[in-house]
Amino acid sequence: MTARLVAGAAGPSDQPYDVDIIILALDRVDETLAAIASARGQTGVTSHIFILDQGSRPFALVRLSEAVRNRPDVTLLAVTCNLGVAGGRDLLSDLGHGRVIVALDNDAEFSAPDTVARMVAALDAEPRLAAIGCRIVTYLDGTDDRTSWGYPLRLVPNAGESFDAVTYVGAGHAIRRTAWEQAGGYDWALFFCWEEFDFCLRAIALGWRIRYRGDIVIRHKVAPEQRIDWSAARWFYFVRNRIHIERKLGRPWLHLVPRIAGYVIKGACNGQLPQTVHAILAAARMLPRTRPGAMPASGASYLARNDLAHRGSFLYRVTREVLGVAGRNADVAASVKR
Repeated sequence: MTARLVAGAAGPSDQPYDVDIIILALDRVDETLAAIASARGQTGVTSHIFILDQGSRPFALVRLSEAVRNRPDVTLLAVTCNLGVAGGRDLLSDLGHGRVIVALDNDAEFSAPDTVARMVAALDAEPRLAAIGCRIVTYLDGTDDRTSWGYPLRLVPNAGESFDAVTYVGAGHAIRRTAWEQAGGYDWALFFCWEEFDFCLRAIALGWRIRYRGDIVIRHKVAPEQRIDWSAARWFYFVRNRIHIERKLGRPWLHLVPRIAGYVIKGACNGQLPQTVHAILAAARMLPRTRPGAMPASGASYLARNDLAHRGSFLYRVTREVLGVAGRNADVAASVKR
C-alpha cells in the first residue's frame, strides 16, 4: 500500500536520530492534534513524527495538514482505506530509521515532556529488551485505565511497578528498532487486536524480553469516536486473532479446544455467541504468513514465568467470567427496577 504525502516534511533527514514517533489518525481530529502537540513537545531526544491518516473525513484531514504544514520534524501521510492498527503502524515504522519506535494512540498524550526520553533510556539500560509498555491512565483524573490493562488481572496492584511481561499495550509503547526488524514487525492480517502480543511472541522466541514500566505514563482519553466497541467487531477480532496466533505457533486444533470452549462460554454470557462462532470459523480460514513453528523451550519458560504463573487455571478464569457477567446483569436488573 502506497501512502500519499499530505503535509510536512517528505521524511526524516539522513542523519542519525533517536526516535520515530508514530500516530495513526482516523477522525478524532481534536484529540489527534493534541497527540501531535504532545509528541512535538518531547525533550531530551531527537525525533521525527509520522502521522498516517486512514480515512478521516475531509475537514479533519484539512485541519491536520494545516497543523503540520512546513514542519520539518513531522510527516503527514494518507491512505485511501483503513489498514488497521497492525498495517498502519507497520507502514509508518518502515519509513523511519530512528533506533527506537514509539507509538502513541491518537486519543492519548505523553504525561510529561521527558516521557519519550525515559522510554529510550529504559531500552538503553537493558540491551535485550525488545519493547517496553507504559502505564496507561485516564486523561481526566489520572486513575488507571482498566480498559488498557493488557496483563494478568492479578498484577493490577503492581500497576505502578516494573515487571517482565509478554506483551505491551498499544496506547503508548516503545520498541527497539533492531528487535522490530529481527522479529518482522506486525502481522497485517490481524488488522486490530493482539498484534502487539503476536509481535512479542516472535521477539521472545528470538531471545528478547518485554518490560512493563509503571513509572512511565501515558494519559488516555478513551475517545468513543471511531472506537471498535466490544459489543461489535472488537470481540470478533479478539477471538479470531487469538486463535490464529495459536495456529501460527503450530498448535493443533485439539490443543485449542479449552480456549475455544472458554470463548464460547464468554461469548454466550455476553450476548456475543454469533460473533464468537463467526470468529472461530474465520480463524480456521486464515493462513499464517510464515510457516508455523513451536516456541523454543527458553521462550516457553519465559511465558510461563511472566504470564501463565499469574493467570490461574482455566476453570478459575471461566468461573470468574461467568460470575462477573452474572454480577453485571444483576446490577443492570437492579437499575431497571429503580
